[in-house]
Amino acid sequence: MEKGSLKCSANYIPLTPISFLERSAVVYADRVSVVHGDLKFTWKQTHDRCVRLASALSQLGISRGDVVAALAPNILEMYELHFAVPMAGAVLCVKLPYLVMIPESRSLSRHGRMSTPEGFEYESFLARGKTDFAIVRPNDECDPIALNYTSGTTSSPKGVVYSHRGAYLNSLSAVLLNEMLSTPVYLWTVPMFHCNGWCLTWALAAQGGTNVCLRNVTAKGIFDNVARHRVTHMGGAPTVLNMIINAPASERRPLPGIVTVMTGASPPPPHVLFKMEELGFNVTHSYGLTETYGPGTVCAWKPEWNSLPLDARAKLKSRQGVQHIGMEEIDVKDPATMQSVPPDAKTIGEVMFRGNTVMNGYLKDIKATEDAFRGGWFRSGDLGVKHPDGYIELKDRSKDIIISGGENISTIEVEAVIFSHPAVLEAAVVGRPDDHWGETPCAFVKLKDSFSATAEDIIKYCRDRLPRYMAPRTVVFEDLPKTSTGKTQKFVLRQKAKAMGSLSKTSKL
Repeated sequence: MEKGSLKCSANYIPLTPISFLERSAVVYADRVSVVHGDLKFTWKQTHDRCVRLASALSQLGISRGDVVAALAPNILEMYELHFAVPMAGAVLCVKLPYLVMIPESRSLSRHGRMSTPEGFEYESFLARGKTDFAIVRPNDECDPIALNYTSGTTSSPKGVVYSHRGAYLNSLSAVLLNEMLSTPVYLWTVPMFHCNGWCLTWALAAQGGTNVCLRNVTAKGIFDNVARHRVTHMGGAPTVLNMIINAPASERRPLPGIVTVMTGASPPPPHVLFKMEELGFNVTHSYGLTETYGPGTVCAWKPEWNSLPLDARAKLKSRQGVQHIGMEEIDVKDPATMQSVPPDAKTIGEVMFRGNTVMNGYLKDIKATEDAFRGGWFRSGDLGVKHPDGYIELKDRSKDIIISGGENISTIEVEAVIFSHPAVLEAAVVGRPDDHWGETPCAFVKLKDSFSATAEDIIKYCRDRLPRYMAPRTVVFEDLPKTSTGKTQKFVLRQKAKAMGSLSKTSKL
Protein backbone atom coordinates (compact mmCIF):
# COMPACT_ATOMS: atom_id res chain seq x y z
CA MET A 1 0.00 0.00 0.00
CA GLU A 2 1.39 3.38 -0.97
CA LYS A 3 2.49 5.75 1.73
CA GLY A 4 -0.19 8.30 2.51
CA SER A 5 -3.00 6.33 0.85
CA LEU A 6 -4.90 5.71 4.08
CA LYS A 7 -7.58 8.36 4.56
CA CYS A 8 -10.80 8.81 6.46
CA SER A 9 -13.63 6.56 5.28
CA ALA A 10 -16.23 7.85 2.85
CA ASN A 11 -18.83 8.19 5.62
CA TYR A 12 -16.56 10.34 7.80
CA ILE A 13 -18.41 13.04 9.74
CA PRO A 14 -16.48 15.78 11.61
CA LEU A 15 -16.48 15.41 15.38
CA THR A 16 -18.86 17.83 17.10
CA PRO A 17 -20.52 17.98 20.55
CA ILE A 18 -23.85 18.41 18.74
CA SER A 19 -23.87 14.62 18.35
CA PHE A 20 -24.01 14.22 22.16
CA LEU A 21 -27.39 15.97 22.27
CA GLU A 22 -28.73 14.01 19.32
CA ARG A 23 -27.83 10.72 21.01
CA SER A 24 -29.28 11.64 24.41
CA ALA A 25 -32.53 12.74 22.75
CA VAL A 26 -32.94 9.08 21.78
CA VAL A 27 -31.23 7.13 24.56
CA TYR A 28 -32.39 9.34 27.45
CA ALA A 29 -35.46 10.86 25.77
CA ASP A 30 -37.65 10.97 28.89
CA ARG A 31 -34.94 11.64 31.44
CA VAL A 32 -34.70 15.11 32.97
CA SER A 33 -32.00 17.11 31.20
CA VAL A 34 -32.28 20.57 32.77
CA VAL A 35 -33.71 21.84 36.04
CA HIS A 36 -34.00 25.58 36.54
CA GLY A 37 -36.13 26.53 39.53
CA ASP A 38 -39.55 25.02 38.85
CA LEU A 39 -38.76 24.44 35.17
CA LYS A 40 -37.85 20.94 34.02
CA PHE A 41 -37.17 19.59 30.55
CA THR A 42 -36.30 16.14 29.23
CA TRP A 43 -33.52 15.40 26.78
CA LYS A 44 -36.05 15.01 23.94
CA GLN A 45 -37.53 18.39 24.80
CA THR A 46 -34.11 20.02 25.12
CA HIS A 47 -33.10 18.67 21.72
CA ASP A 48 -36.28 19.97 20.09
CA ARG A 49 -35.92 23.37 21.78
CA CYS A 50 -32.32 23.71 20.61
CA VAL A 51 -33.27 22.81 17.03
CA ARG A 52 -36.05 25.40 17.07
CA LEU A 53 -33.72 28.02 18.55
CA ALA A 54 -31.15 27.29 15.85
CA SER A 55 -33.90 27.67 13.27
CA ALA A 56 -35.00 30.99 14.75
CA LEU A 57 -31.40 32.24 14.71
CA SER A 58 -31.05 31.29 11.06
CA GLN A 59 -34.22 33.22 10.26
CA LEU A 60 -32.42 36.31 11.56
CA GLY A 61 -29.66 35.72 9.05
CA ILE A 62 -27.26 33.99 11.43
CA SER A 63 -25.22 31.54 9.38
CA ARG A 64 -21.97 29.61 9.23
CA GLY A 65 -19.08 31.45 10.89
CA ASP A 66 -21.14 34.21 12.50
CA VAL A 67 -20.53 34.91 16.19
CA VAL A 68 -23.43 34.98 18.64
CA ALA A 69 -22.58 36.34 22.08
CA ALA A 70 -24.46 35.14 25.15
CA LEU A 71 -24.23 37.23 28.30
CA ALA A 72 -25.96 35.27 31.03
CA PRO A 73 -25.47 33.40 34.32
CA ASN A 74 -26.11 29.68 34.79
CA ILE A 75 -29.68 29.52 33.51
CA LEU A 76 -31.67 27.32 31.13
CA GLU A 77 -31.19 29.66 28.17
CA MET A 78 -27.42 29.65 28.54
CA TYR A 79 -27.37 25.87 28.43
CA GLU A 80 -29.56 25.68 25.32
CA LEU A 81 -27.44 28.21 23.46
CA HIS A 82 -24.41 25.91 23.79
CA PHE A 83 -26.12 23.61 21.29
CA ALA A 84 -28.43 25.90 19.36
CA VAL A 85 -25.75 28.33 18.21
CA PRO A 86 -23.43 25.68 16.70
CA MET A 87 -26.52 23.92 15.26
CA ALA A 88 -27.05 27.12 13.25
CA GLY A 89 -23.44 26.90 12.09
CA ALA A 90 -22.43 29.86 14.23
CA VAL A 91 -19.79 30.38 16.93
CA LEU A 92 -20.87 30.86 20.54
CA CYS A 93 -19.17 33.63 22.49
CA VAL A 94 -19.91 33.44 26.22
CA LYS A 95 -19.51 36.08 28.87
CA LEU A 96 -21.42 37.68 31.78
CA PRO A 97 -24.43 38.66 32.45
CA TYR A 98 -27.88 39.17 31.59
CA LEU A 99 -28.71 39.54 27.87
CA VAL A 100 -28.31 37.28 24.88
CA MET A 101 -26.93 39.42 22.09
CA ILE A 102 -27.45 38.89 18.39
CA PRO A 103 -24.55 40.84 16.81
CA GLU A 104 -25.00 44.60 16.51
CA SER A 105 -28.75 45.06 16.26
CA ARG A 106 -30.87 42.48 18.05
CA SER A 107 -31.18 41.12 21.57
CA LEU A 108 -33.04 38.35 23.36
CA SER A 109 -34.26 38.56 26.92
CA ARG A 110 -36.12 36.11 29.09
CA HIS A 111 -38.20 38.97 30.46
CA GLY A 112 -38.54 40.96 27.25
CA ARG A 113 -36.12 43.72 28.25
CA MET A 114 -34.61 45.53 25.27
CA SER A 115 -31.38 47.50 25.18
CA THR A 116 -30.89 47.61 21.41
CA PRO A 117 -33.08 48.83 18.50
CA GLU A 118 -34.90 45.53 18.09
CA GLY A 119 -35.50 42.86 20.75
CA PHE A 120 -37.23 39.53 21.32
CA GLU A 121 -38.54 37.74 24.38
CA TYR A 122 -36.69 34.41 24.55
CA GLU A 123 -39.60 31.94 24.53
CA SER A 124 -41.47 33.87 21.85
CA PHE A 125 -38.35 33.95 19.74
CA LEU A 126 -37.75 30.23 20.20
CA ALA A 127 -41.37 29.52 19.16
CA ARG A 128 -40.62 31.02 15.75
CA GLY A 129 -38.26 28.17 14.95
CA LYS A 130 -39.10 24.94 13.17
CA THR A 131 -38.40 21.46 14.54
CA ASP A 132 -37.50 20.15 11.08
CA PHE A 133 -34.65 22.64 10.70
CA ALA A 134 -31.61 21.09 9.00
CA ILE A 135 -28.73 21.29 11.48
CA VAL A 136 -25.66 23.00 10.05
CA ARG A 137 -22.75 20.69 10.79
CA PRO A 138 -19.12 21.83 10.61
CA ASN A 139 -17.38 21.34 7.29
CA ASP A 140 -14.22 20.52 9.20
CA GLU A 141 -13.92 19.44 12.84
CA CYS A 142 -11.28 22.15 13.31
CA ASP A 143 -13.91 24.80 12.49
CA PRO A 144 -14.62 27.09 15.45
CA ILE A 145 -17.46 26.25 17.83
CA ALA A 146 -16.85 28.80 20.58
CA LEU A 147 -15.01 31.99 21.39
CA ASN A 148 -13.95 32.45 25.00
CA TYR A 149 -12.06 35.29 26.60
CA THR A 150 -9.25 34.92 29.11
CA SER A 151 -10.17 36.22 32.54
CA GLY A 152 -7.62 39.02 32.58
CA THR A 153 -6.03 38.16 35.93
CA THR A 154 -2.58 39.08 34.64
CA SER A 155 -3.19 41.07 31.42
CA SER A 156 -5.84 42.26 28.99
CA PRO A 157 -8.36 39.55 28.02
CA LYS A 158 -7.72 37.76 24.72
CA GLY A 159 -10.22 35.93 22.52
CA VAL A 160 -9.56 32.17 22.51
CA VAL A 161 -10.93 30.12 19.61
CA TYR A 162 -12.21 26.58 20.33
CA SER A 163 -12.81 23.97 17.64
CA HIS A 164 -15.54 21.34 17.35
CA ARG A 165 -12.85 18.65 17.63
CA GLY A 166 -11.27 20.12 20.75
CA ALA A 167 -14.66 20.63 22.41
CA TYR A 168 -15.70 17.06 21.59
CA LEU A 169 -12.51 15.53 22.98
CA ASN A 170 -12.35 17.73 26.06
CA SER A 171 -16.00 16.99 26.86
CA LEU A 172 -15.32 13.25 26.88
CA SER A 173 -12.18 13.88 28.91
CA ALA A 174 -14.30 15.84 31.41
CA VAL A 175 -16.54 12.78 31.82
CA LEU A 176 -13.49 10.72 32.75
CA LEU A 177 -11.95 13.44 34.92
CA ASN A 178 -15.15 13.62 36.96
CA GLU A 179 -15.57 9.82 36.99
CA MET A 180 -19.11 10.25 35.65
CA LEU A 181 -21.23 7.18 35.03
CA SER A 182 -24.41 7.43 32.96
CA THR A 183 -27.08 9.89 34.12
CA PRO A 184 -25.10 11.93 36.67
CA VAL A 185 -26.73 14.92 38.41
CA TYR A 186 -24.56 18.01 38.03
CA LEU A 187 -24.94 21.23 40.01
CA TRP A 188 -23.85 24.27 38.01
CA THR A 189 -21.54 26.21 40.29
CA VAL A 190 -18.89 26.52 37.56
CA PRO A 191 -19.90 29.47 35.33
CA MET A 192 -21.10 28.22 31.94
CA PHE A 193 -19.52 31.33 30.45
CA HIS A 194 -16.06 30.22 31.62
CA CYS A 195 -14.48 27.79 29.15
CA ASN A 196 -18.03 26.67 28.33
CA GLY A 197 -18.35 25.42 31.87
CA TRP A 198 -15.06 23.50 31.53
CA CYS A 199 -16.79 21.77 28.57
CA LEU A 200 -19.22 20.13 30.99
CA THR A 201 -22.15 21.78 29.17
CA TRP A 202 -21.52 19.28 26.39
CA ALA A 203 -20.20 16.48 28.64
CA LEU A 204 -23.52 16.24 30.53
CA ALA A 205 -25.28 15.65 27.22
CA ALA A 206 -22.83 12.88 26.40
CA GLN A 207 -23.84 11.02 29.57
CA GLY A 208 -27.54 11.87 29.63
CA GLY A 209 -27.08 13.71 32.91
CA THR A 210 -29.26 16.24 34.67
CA ASN A 211 -28.14 19.88 34.69
CA VAL A 212 -29.22 21.68 37.87
CA CYS A 213 -28.92 25.40 37.13
CA LEU A 214 -27.85 27.69 39.95
CA ARG A 215 -28.14 31.34 39.02
CA ASN A 216 -26.43 32.73 42.12
CA VAL A 217 -23.79 30.66 43.90
CA THR A 218 -24.16 30.68 47.68
CA ALA A 219 -23.31 28.09 50.31
CA LYS A 220 -26.99 27.72 51.19
CA GLY A 221 -27.93 27.30 47.54
CA ILE A 222 -25.30 24.61 47.11
CA PHE A 223 -26.35 22.58 50.16
CA ASP A 224 -30.08 22.97 49.39
CA ASN A 225 -29.74 21.85 45.78
CA VAL A 226 -27.40 18.97 46.57
CA ALA A 227 -29.96 17.64 49.06
CA ARG A 228 -33.04 18.34 46.92
CA HIS A 229 -31.80 16.91 43.62
CA ARG A 230 -29.40 14.29 45.00
CA VAL A 231 -26.48 15.90 43.20
CA THR A 232 -23.59 13.58 42.36
CA HIS A 233 -21.14 16.06 40.83
CA MET A 234 -20.27 19.74 40.90
CA GLY A 235 -17.22 21.93 40.44
CA GLY A 236 -15.75 25.26 41.28
CA ALA A 237 -12.70 27.36 41.96
CA PRO A 238 -11.14 27.21 45.45
CA THR A 239 -13.23 30.29 46.32
CA VAL A 240 -16.35 28.13 46.00
CA LEU A 241 -14.78 25.41 48.14
CA ASN A 242 -13.85 28.06 50.67
CA MET A 243 -17.46 29.22 50.72
CA ILE A 244 -18.64 25.67 51.43
CA ILE A 245 -16.25 24.89 54.28
CA ASN A 246 -17.00 28.22 55.97
CA ALA A 247 -20.79 27.94 55.69
CA PRO A 248 -22.56 28.40 59.04
CA ALA A 249 -24.21 25.32 60.53
CA SER A 250 -27.65 26.82 59.82
CA GLU A 251 -26.98 26.68 56.06
CA ARG A 252 -25.51 23.19 55.91
CA ARG A 253 -27.53 20.08 55.09
CA PRO A 254 -26.52 16.42 55.16
CA LEU A 255 -25.24 15.19 51.81
CA PRO A 256 -27.31 12.41 50.17
CA GLY A 257 -24.07 10.66 49.26
CA ILE A 258 -20.51 11.39 48.24
CA VAL A 259 -20.41 14.43 45.95
CA THR A 260 -17.52 14.53 43.49
CA VAL A 261 -16.14 18.05 43.12
CA MET A 262 -13.68 19.09 40.45
CA THR A 263 -11.69 22.16 41.39
CA GLY A 264 -9.24 24.23 39.43
CA ALA A 265 -8.64 27.84 38.34
CA SER A 266 -6.00 28.29 41.07
CA PRO A 267 -4.21 25.81 43.34
CA PRO A 268 -6.40 24.95 46.34
CA PRO A 269 -4.71 25.26 49.73
CA PRO A 270 -4.26 21.80 51.32
CA HIS A 271 -6.36 22.70 54.37
CA VAL A 272 -9.33 23.53 52.09
CA LEU A 273 -9.11 20.07 50.51
CA PHE A 274 -8.90 18.55 53.98
CA LYS A 275 -12.03 20.36 55.21
CA MET A 276 -14.00 19.43 52.07
CA GLU A 277 -13.18 15.78 52.64
CA GLU A 278 -14.42 16.05 56.22
CA LEU A 279 -17.79 17.32 54.94
CA GLY A 280 -18.21 14.40 52.54
CA PHE A 281 -17.03 15.94 49.27
CA ASN A 282 -14.52 14.01 47.16
CA VAL A 283 -12.34 16.65 45.52
CA THR A 284 -10.60 16.03 42.21
CA HIS A 285 -7.94 18.59 41.43
CA SER A 286 -7.43 19.66 37.84
CA TYR A 287 -5.50 22.45 36.19
CA GLY A 288 -5.70 24.27 32.92
CA LEU A 289 -6.30 27.56 31.22
CA THR A 290 -8.87 29.08 28.92
CA GLU A 291 -6.45 28.13 26.12
CA THR A 292 -6.73 24.42 27.07
CA TYR A 293 -10.54 24.34 27.12
CA GLY A 294 -10.39 24.51 30.90
CA PRO A 295 -8.91 21.43 32.62
CA GLY A 296 -5.83 20.05 30.88
CA THR A 297 -4.47 17.95 33.74
CA VAL A 298 -5.79 15.92 36.63
CA CYS A 299 -4.17 14.87 39.87
CA ALA A 300 -4.89 11.21 39.14
CA TRP A 301 -5.44 9.53 42.48
CA LYS A 302 -3.67 6.30 43.39
CA PRO A 303 -5.33 3.79 45.78
CA GLU A 304 -2.16 3.41 47.85
CA TRP A 305 -2.39 7.07 48.82
CA ASN A 306 -5.60 6.41 50.76
CA SER A 307 -3.63 4.96 53.68
CA LEU A 308 -1.55 8.12 54.13
CA PRO A 309 -2.26 10.66 56.89
CA LEU A 310 -4.81 13.36 55.99
CA ASP A 311 -2.22 16.12 55.72
CA ALA A 312 -0.09 14.04 53.37
CA ARG A 313 -3.13 13.19 51.22
CA ALA A 314 -4.15 16.85 51.01
CA LYS A 315 -0.64 17.85 49.96
CA LEU A 316 -0.59 15.21 47.22
CA LYS A 317 -4.05 16.22 46.01
CA SER A 318 -3.04 19.88 45.76
CA ARG A 319 -0.58 19.01 42.98
CA GLN A 320 -1.73 19.64 39.41
CA GLY A 321 -0.87 16.11 38.31
CA VAL A 322 -0.61 14.70 34.79
CA GLN A 323 -2.26 15.36 31.44
CA HIS A 324 -5.79 14.05 31.04
CA ILE A 325 -6.68 11.45 28.42
CA GLY A 326 -7.53 14.05 25.75
CA MET A 327 -4.30 16.05 26.08
CA GLU A 328 -1.33 14.62 24.19
CA GLU A 329 1.50 15.98 26.32
CA ILE A 330 2.34 18.24 29.24
CA ASP A 331 5.83 19.09 30.38
CA VAL A 332 7.82 21.50 32.50
CA LYS A 333 10.54 23.08 30.37
CA ASP A 334 13.22 25.71 30.47
CA PRO A 335 11.50 28.40 28.36
CA ALA A 336 14.80 29.51 26.80
CA THR A 337 16.28 26.13 25.82
CA MET A 338 13.00 24.14 25.63
CA GLN A 339 14.72 21.33 27.54
CA SER A 340 12.66 19.41 30.10
CA VAL A 341 13.55 20.14 33.70
CA PRO A 342 14.72 17.18 35.80
CA PRO A 343 11.94 15.47 37.81
CA ASP A 344 13.45 16.49 41.14
CA ALA A 345 10.56 18.58 42.55
CA LYS A 346 12.98 21.51 42.81
CA THR A 347 13.99 22.79 39.38
CA ILE A 348 11.47 25.38 38.21
CA GLY A 349 10.41 25.68 34.58
CA GLU A 350 7.40 26.74 32.54
CA VAL A 351 4.42 24.42 32.21
CA MET A 352 3.72 23.66 28.54
CA PHE A 353 1.01 21.76 26.66
CA ARG A 354 0.42 20.31 23.24
CA GLY A 355 -2.43 18.27 21.85
CA ASN A 356 -5.90 18.38 20.34
CA THR A 357 -7.44 20.15 23.30
CA VAL A 358 -5.33 23.27 22.98
CA MET A 359 -6.93 26.31 21.35
CA ASN A 360 -6.81 27.07 17.62
CA GLY A 361 -5.32 30.46 18.49
CA TYR A 362 -6.16 33.98 19.65
CA LEU A 363 -8.82 35.87 17.72
CA LYS A 364 -7.28 38.38 15.28
CA ASP A 365 -3.96 38.33 17.14
CA ILE A 366 -1.38 36.49 15.08
CA LYS A 367 1.59 37.73 17.10
CA ALA A 368 0.14 36.62 20.45
CA THR A 369 -0.69 33.23 18.91
CA GLU A 370 2.82 32.80 17.53
CA ASP A 371 4.34 33.82 20.87
CA ALA A 372 2.11 31.38 22.76
CA PHE A 373 3.12 28.45 20.51
CA ARG A 374 6.80 29.35 20.11
CA GLY A 375 8.88 26.18 20.07
CA GLY A 376 5.95 23.94 19.12
CA TRP A 377 4.34 23.91 22.57
CA PHE A 378 1.69 26.12 24.14
CA ARG A 379 3.42 28.20 26.80
CA SER A 380 1.14 28.56 29.82
CA GLY A 381 3.07 31.29 31.62
CA ASP A 382 2.80 29.18 34.78
CA LEU A 383 5.92 28.11 36.64
CA GLY A 384 6.17 24.69 38.19
CA VAL A 385 8.24 21.64 39.01
CA LYS A 386 8.02 17.99 38.08
CA HIS A 387 8.08 15.38 40.82
CA PRO A 388 9.90 12.03 40.50
CA ASP A 389 6.55 10.32 39.87
CA GLY A 390 5.91 12.55 36.84
CA TYR A 391 3.27 14.72 38.50
CA ILE A 392 3.66 18.47 38.08
CA GLU A 393 3.13 21.08 40.76
CA LEU A 394 2.63 24.78 40.13
CA LYS A 395 4.80 27.22 41.97
CA ASP A 396 3.48 30.47 40.51
CA ARG A 397 2.59 32.51 37.48
CA SER A 398 5.75 33.86 35.89
CA LYS A 399 4.43 37.36 36.60
CA ASP A 400 3.64 36.52 40.24
CA ILE A 401 6.93 35.03 41.41
CA ILE A 402 8.63 37.32 43.95
CA ILE A 403 12.39 37.78 43.76
CA SER A 404 13.68 39.01 47.09
CA GLY A 405 17.40 39.37 47.67
CA GLY A 406 18.03 36.94 44.82
CA GLU A 407 15.67 34.30 46.27
CA ASN A 408 12.60 33.13 44.33
CA ILE A 409 9.46 33.15 46.48
CA SER A 410 6.40 31.18 45.42
CA THR A 411 3.32 33.20 46.32
CA ILE A 412 1.28 29.99 46.18
CA GLU A 413 3.32 28.50 49.04
CA VAL A 414 3.00 31.65 51.14
CA GLU A 415 -0.75 31.86 50.47
CA ALA A 416 -1.23 28.25 51.51
CA VAL A 417 0.29 29.00 54.92
CA ILE A 418 -1.79 32.16 55.40
CA PHE A 419 -4.94 30.27 54.39
CA SER A 420 -4.31 27.79 57.19
CA HIS A 421 -4.57 30.55 59.82
CA PRO A 422 -7.87 29.97 61.65
CA ALA A 423 -8.99 33.61 61.24
CA VAL A 424 -8.30 33.89 57.49
CA LEU A 425 -11.00 33.52 54.85
CA GLU A 426 -9.05 34.62 51.77
CA ALA A 427 -5.49 35.66 51.01
CA ALA A 428 -3.34 36.74 48.11
CA VAL A 429 0.36 37.60 48.06
CA VAL A 430 2.19 39.89 45.65
CA GLY A 431 5.56 41.58 45.60
CA ARG A 432 6.01 45.03 47.11
CA PRO A 433 8.92 47.12 45.81
CA ASP A 434 11.86 47.35 48.18
CA ASP A 435 14.94 49.48 47.51
CA HIS A 436 17.18 47.06 49.40
CA TRP A 437 15.77 43.59 48.62
CA GLY A 438 14.20 44.31 45.23
CA GLU A 439 10.78 43.29 46.52
CA THR A 440 9.26 41.65 49.56
CA PRO A 441 6.03 39.66 50.06
CA CYS A 442 2.92 41.74 50.65
CA ALA A 443 -0.21 39.86 51.80
CA PHE A 444 -3.76 41.03 51.17
CA VAL A 445 -6.04 39.26 53.63
CA LYS A 446 -9.76 38.98 54.24
CA LEU A 447 -10.73 37.66 57.68
CA LYS A 448 -13.66 35.43 58.53
CA ASP A 449 -16.69 37.06 60.09
CA SER A 450 -16.39 37.45 63.86
CA PHE A 451 -12.65 36.68 63.74
CA SER A 452 -9.81 39.08 64.37
CA ALA A 453 -6.08 39.15 63.71
CA THR A 454 -3.43 41.81 63.36
CA ALA A 455 -0.74 42.19 60.74
CA GLU A 456 1.80 41.15 63.35
CA ASP A 457 -0.23 37.99 64.06
CA ILE A 458 -0.19 36.98 60.38
CA ILE A 459 3.52 37.76 59.97
CA LYS A 460 4.49 35.76 63.06
CA TYR A 461 2.27 32.86 62.00
CA CYS A 462 4.09 32.74 58.65
CA ARG A 463 7.57 33.10 60.15
CA ASP A 464 6.86 30.14 62.41
CA ARG A 465 6.12 27.98 59.34
CA LEU A 466 8.25 29.38 56.52
CA PRO A 467 11.81 30.50 55.94
CA ARG A 468 12.03 34.04 57.24
CA TYR A 469 12.60 35.60 53.80
CA MET A 470 9.33 34.09 52.52
CA ALA A 471 7.12 35.53 55.26
CA PRO A 472 5.11 38.66 54.39
CA ARG A 473 6.55 41.92 55.60
CA THR A 474 3.36 43.81 54.81
CA VAL A 475 -0.22 42.73 55.54
CA VAL A 476 -3.28 44.62 54.26
CA PHE A 477 -6.78 43.69 55.40
CA GLU A 478 -9.43 44.18 52.70
CA ASP A 479 -11.75 42.40 50.27
CA LEU A 480 -9.88 40.86 47.35
CA PRO A 481 -10.70 41.98 43.78
CA LYS A 482 -12.07 39.07 41.74
CA THR A 483 -12.77 38.24 38.13
CA SER A 484 -16.21 37.02 37.12
CA THR A 485 -14.91 33.45 37.50
CA GLY A 486 -13.80 33.97 41.10
CA LYS A 487 -10.06 34.32 40.52
CA THR A 488 -8.16 37.00 42.39
CA GLN A 489 -7.02 39.87 40.18
CA LYS A 490 -3.41 39.98 41.23
CA PHE A 491 -2.50 42.73 38.79
CA VAL A 492 -4.80 45.03 40.77
CA LEU A 493 -3.05 44.05 44.00
CA ARG A 494 0.37 44.53 42.41
CA GLN A 495 -0.63 48.05 41.49
CA LYS A 496 -1.69 48.71 45.09
CA ALA A 497 1.56 47.28 46.45
CA LYS A 498 3.58 49.35 43.98
CA ALA A 499 1.74 52.49 45.07
CA MET A 500 2.86 51.82 48.67
CA GLY A 501 6.46 52.38 47.63
CA SER A 502 9.53 50.81 49.16
CA LEU A 503 9.06 49.36 52.63
CA SER A 504 12.54 50.45 53.66
CA LYS A 505 15.83 51.32 52.07
CA THR A 506 17.78 49.56 54.77
CA SER A 507 15.35 46.93 56.01
CA LYS A 508 16.68 43.54 56.92
CA LEU A 509 14.83 40.25 56.66
